[in-house]
Amino acid sequence: MRTDAVPVIALTVLFGIGALAQQAPQTPPAAQGQQAQAPRRAASPAGTAATQVGGQWTQDKPEAAPRYTGGKWIEVTYSRPVLRGRKDIFGAGADYGKTVNAGAPVWRAGANQTTRFMTEVPLVFAGKTLPAGEYSVFVELKPNNWTLIFSKQPYQQKYDTNEKAATWGSDNYNQANDVLRVPMTAGTSTSSVEQFTIGFVDMTQAGGKLAMWWEKTVATVPFTVGS
Repeated sequence: MRTDAVPVIALTVLFGIGALAQQAPQTPPAAQGQQAQAPRRAASPAGTAATQVGGQWTQDKPEAAPRYTGGKWIEVTYSRPVLRGRKDIFGAGADYGKTVNAGAPVWRAGANQTTRFMTEVPLVFAGKTLPAGEYSVFVELKPNNWTLIFSKQPYQQKYDTNEKAATWGSDNYNQANDVLRVPMTAGTSTSSVEQFTIGFVDMTQAGGKLAMWWEKTVATVPFTVGS
């Protein structure tokens, strides 16, 4: 019996494994780093402000937890720009609002897409009724004199440079589509808010205030639930 067959077979197997290893695709170091990168974050993250009004807390049984029933939603969806070291973001004097308006006639009250406002119930601002529905929100900026605007102008969900009728942010804004304009009370806060924020404050089931904060400026507008 020949005994040199085993070494020959072993060499053949090792050679085959080596050849396969050479043929196997290798991931370049740069590509490996790219695969490990986290998804890119938006510079102005999306935000939501929401509340419910007109409902009541009920308790079906003495041992049951209370439930809120019959409420109607009010919600704002927007993007939240960050200061990142910038100062006097709204400017002063004749330049007030120019930085955030970015060439548009009004401020988008946020960043990126047009800020949207949804209400399931009519709301009354300064004696004027805003019917239930969905609206775009803009702010006309003047020193210590902000005007909140609700608009029915069409808006873009994805930016199109050729679109001239629908808004992206406040680009293409047309006052002819305004549904309601209401003055806001603008003032100064002692603390600087880093990220633009919209919220509902001093709420009851009959109404409250819509508030906007950025840097040391805070602006509010009261409203009540209509019928």
